[in-house]
Amino acid sequence: MAGDPRLPSVDQSDGLEARLASVRGSVADAARAAGRSVDELTLVVVTKYHPASLVRELAALGVTDVGENRHQEAQAKAAELADLGLTWHFIGQLQSKKARQARRYADVVQSLDRASVVDAFAPTEAEPDPRVLDGFVQVNLTDDPGRGGVAPEGVDALVERVLATGTLRLRGVMAVAPLDGEPRAAFARLRAISDRVRSIEPGATDISAGMSGDHAEAVAEGATHLRIGTAITGKRPDAP
Repeated sequence: MAGDPRLPSVDQSDGLEARLASVRGSVADAARAAGRSVDELTLVVVTKYHPASLVRELAALGVTDVGENRHQEAQAKAAELADLGLTWHFIGQLQSKKARQARRYADVVQSLDRASVVDAFAPTEAEPDPRVLDGFVQVNLTDDPGRGGVAPEGVDALVERVLATGTLRLRGVMAVAPLDGEPRAAFARLRAISDRVRSIEPGATDISAGMSGDHAEAVAEGATHLRIGTAITGKRPDAP
C-alpha cells in the first residue's frame, strides 16, 4: 500500500486503540451508508513488518483476524502468538513451494492466483489428508500482467481447479483496486465477477476488497472482508 495517494494520513500521535476505534467507526459509517449491517464485515488487520507484540496488543483490543504478506514473517508470528487463537489470513503472493508450509499456520489464503499455487495445496502421497483451508481467488483488476491475481477471463477455470483440490474451501474472490482508477468502479467489476463465481459455487459468497483508503467504496460494492493496515497500525517499519 506504500505510495497509494488514496491513503489518509495517519496521526502518529494517536495510540493504537484510538486508530483502531477510528477505523471501526469509519467502517460502521460505510455500512450504514450502504444499507448494510457492520456484522456482515470482517476486519482483517494487516501487520506487515510490525512486531508480534503489536499483534498481541491488537488481540487485546478485540481484533480476531490478522493479515500477513510474507511467508517467513507470517510463520514466525503465528508460532509466537499461537496462544491467542487468531485467524491468520495470508494475503501476499505465495510461491508454490511455500504453499504446504503456509498450510501449517494460515487459516485463510486470500491470494490463490494461479494453477500451480492451487495445486500445491492438493493432497500428496506424503500428506494424503491435509488440513482444509479457506481460500479466495485473487483477481487482477489492472492491465498489468505482473500484478498479483488471475485475469478476469481466467477466473472460472481457476475456481474449478480450487474446487477440485478438496483441501481448499472456496470463500469467494479478492482484489486490490488499481491505483490509477476509481476504486468503486473497480469493486463493481469485482462484484460482477463474484456473481459469476457464485454461479459455479453458491457458497463462495465473500468478497475481500478495500484497504485503508478505499474501504468505504468496497463496502458499498458488497465487500465482506476489509484488509486494513496503516490506518490502524501506523507507519510501517522498514523491511527487516
